[in-house]
Amino acid sequence: MSWTEDRVDVLKKMWGEGKSASQIAKELGGVTRNAVIGKVHRLGLSNRSGGASPAKPTAKEKAPAKPKAADKPKVAASSPDPKPTTLAPAKVIPRPKLVVTAGQPLPPQPSANEISPEALASVREVEKKAKKLTVMQLTERTCKWPVGDPATEDFWFCGLPVQQGKPYCEAHVGVAFQPMSARRDRRR
Repeated sequence: MSWTEDRVDVLKKMWGEGKSASQIAKELGGVTRNAVIGKVHRLGLSNRSGGASPAKPTAKEKAPAKPKAADKPKVAASSPDPKPTTLAPAKVIPRPKLVVTAGQPLPPQPSANEISPEALASVREVEKKAKKLTVMQLTERTCKWPVGDPATEDFWFCGLPVQQGKPYCEAHVGVAFQPMSARRDRRR
């Protein structure tokens, strides 16, 4: 459906008459009420100008019933009408920023004392051959193991081919997916 001049004229006329977007969409055919609303905004017709009054308000839009005289609070005749209170705008509380300090280990990387010496040696050798990719260069086939401090320019991802079904290369899978230690097994 395209907005021809004739269809735009019908839209403008019906909008000016106070018709709803749903009524206009039904009259035009082949267009949704959201498309009508979008076109109204693009044409700058958001404010109703002239024409008949808008459609009758629904139950949700109707004003609440006025309280009966018996329900009204007693106010002394000499006191002025109380002024309506206005609410102050809500304060926007900024979110705390993540601060990464130099030397702080990254959460997904185990510390050096948790990695077996063999695995650590293997990882160091692999990282010498790594492609050193940025986050924008990662694909589903590249190792996503982070290396370094993300707050520095020396931060990169491994980038070597991944082990099937895993997010990391063979060496980093050996570090990331270690079997439970014997000490943990004894606690159970």
